[in-house]
Amino acid sequence: MTRRSPASLLRWLVWRDVTLAWRRRSDVFATLLFFVMVVTLFPLGVGPDTELLRAIAPGVVWVAALLAAMLSLARLFTEDHADGTLEQMLLTPQPLALVVGAKVLAQWLVSALPLILVAPIVAVQFGLWLDAPLVLTMSLVLGTPVILLVGAIGAALTLGLRGAGSLTSLLVMPLCVPTLVFGAGAVQGVVVSGAAEANLRLLAALLILAVLFAPWAAATALRISLE
Repeated sequence: MTRRSPASLLRWLVWRDVTLAWRRRSDVFATLLFFVMVVTLFPLGVGPDTELLRAIAPGVVWVAALLAAMLSLARLFTEDHADGTLEQMLLTPQPLALVVGAKVLAQWLVSALPLILVAPIVAVQFGLWLDAPLVLTMSLVLGTPVILLVGAIGAALTLGLRGAGSLTSLLVMPLCVPTLVFGAGAVQGVVVSGAAEANLRLLAALLILAVLFAPWAAATALRISLE
């Protein structure tokens, strides 16, 4: 890999990972289908009680989004590790944290963005109205990158281990609880009282912290795993 500016390297890595993911688009569609199925099955099981559906909608959608994100984490570094690309990236003078950030951004584009676009549509079956679908979308835009950035640390720590996917979920899930609480709380707040600003600000703060620290932590974990 030749020496590139950070911006050029970021664009190239994101384009590369998005292109590779599109070649395996069945994996992308599987993640999206999982999310849609989980969210759709709850109204069928609960029944037509509109008030109850509105009450459980934030939690159901956010839990489904979290579980769908867990499915995509296993693909974050595994294939590059299997073909030796990750080791080559480690040997280059490029910052490994930037590589991690680019891979997370690409993963967000191919797995989380379709989910975010579909979420307001599937949320209609819960009887959400007015600003609730918009707040749901905003909370997912802020929260899903946090899940993937924190998940990158877990994926890096378990890289190459047997049952890495399950181990990653066990490591990452507890760390994502604040994101889940604030994300669901934002939607619940707009449904109950029309106030979602506080939870959205907390999600934004979590996102800033994750962007600043998670790529460096994941890069350190990758170096440890590849030694």
